Amino acid sequence: MTTYSFQDYAMTITGPGGSITLGDGSGAAKEGATFEFVENKNTMVIGADGSGMNSLNASKAGKITVRLLKTSPTNGLLSAMYAFQSTSSANWGQNVIAASDIVRGEQYSCQQVSFSKFPNNTYAMDGNILEWNFDTVAMDAALATGI
Repeated sequence: MTTYSFQDYAMTITGPGGSITLGDGSGAAKEGATFEFVENKNTMVIGADGSGMNSLNASKAGKITVRLLKTSPTNGLLSAMYAFQSTSSANWGQNVIAASDIVRGEQYSCQQVSFSKFPNNTYAMDGNILEWNFDTVAMDAALATGI
C-alpha cells in the first residue's frame, strides 16, 4: 500500500480523570504525534583483543509527544487531567496510551504513562502549537506493511 492518511489514525489516553481522544478529530497539529524509545536495545562492548559482546536491554521506556493546535478543545481536557493527576501520587503514572493506524495495522501500546510536564505556551500574532509530553515505562510497538 502506498497511501497514508492521518484520518486513519486513532489515539487515546485513559487514566485517572478521564479518557481523551488524541488522534484524528482532536485538533491535532500537522506535526501530529511522535513515539520515541529512550534507550538503545543493545549495548555493545569490545574487548582489548577485539572480541565483542552484545547485551540485550530489557527497557521499553519511551517518550510520547502529542502536538495540538492552540484552539483545540483537547488542550483543556488534558489540562484538567494533568491538574487532577498531579494532586496525588496515587493518580500519577497510571495512564495508558493506545495508538493505531487502523488501515496500515500499526500499533503502539503504552503502560504506566505520566505527563512529563505542562506544555509551553506562547501568545503571539499567530496561534501556536501546544506540545504535550508524556513518559512511559513500557511501550510496545508494531509496524506493519499495510493492506
